[in-house]
Amino acid sequence: MLVEAPAKLNLSLEVLGLRSDGYHEVRTVMQEIDLADELEIVPADSLVVRCDDSALNGEENIVWRAAVELAKEGGRLPLAEITLRKRIPVAMGLGGGSSDAAAALVALDRFWKLDLPLERLAAVASRIGSDVSFFLWGGAALASGRGNVIEPLPSQRGVSVSLICPEGPGILDKTARLYGRLNPGHFSDGGVTRRLVQSLMAGQCAEDLFHNVFESLALQEFPGLSVIIEAVESAVGRRPHLSGAGPALFLYSSSQVEHETVVKALQGYQAQAYFVRTLGRSAKPVAAGYPDN
Repeated sequence: MLVEAPAKLNLSLEVLGLRSDGYHEVRTVMQEIDLADELEIVPADSLVVRCDDSALNGEENIVWRAAVELAKEGGRLPLAEITLRKRIPVAMGLGGGSSDAAAALVALDRFWKLDLPLERLAAVASRIGSDVSFFLWGGAALASGRGNVIEPLPSQRGVSVSLICPEGPGILDKTARLYGRLNPGHFSDGGVTRRLVQSLMAGQCAEDLFHNVFESLALQEFPGLSVIIEAVESAVGRRPHLSGAGPALFLYSSSQVEHETVVKALQGYQAQAYFVRTLGRSAKPVAAGYPDN
């Protein structure tokens, strides 16, 4: 069995405050793109997870946890050999690991013939990680709670995006570190995201409402990110947006010509550019919104 695990962009990401469970309350609009990892699943006498990035082999991979948690939920042993082919750059704020986990849940539910109700599949996703839930929906969605309460939104399928991924040494526990640096001055009421949702519901996408609470922190954490932003902005006349906790950047509603300009502007910098498109909701199972727990 072969399945794809698409990346995502955060068109808006606000943090409302710290929750009693230690997580942060978020409001974020996420949109899938067609840059995707690939998972292949075949029968096996034990659980095996292999990746073409050797650092992501075995139990350290979130796919392993997804398989174990789903098997527990289904009352069976986690017997499968899963091969993961990475296409989404790691630790970029593009949700690659979470998407891999969601794809594994959906595929293994079929592979093991569990046929779990969507509510149970969603509950498993919530236990694995906050962003995993979104990828059960796909397309575009508003995520709230700690990121696991999902409300679908109209997707602008096929919008071209110039995606920029800075290269260089990563930051250990990047997302936790950046969340840990938030203070009350970074918190908001979610109003920008609400207005973006209204725009999307009206069949539009107001790019002036794209917002990311982590932008100033990412500029401090990732050496050279500001230089890349300045190079892109100087070349095309508009500033790229940050996805997730970064350091990936994107130009929404781009064009092939603009993308080629970006590629030229990045020559001499440690960054890789991808020309991608947004995705609508696929035929894979989707999870209804469910309570935070």
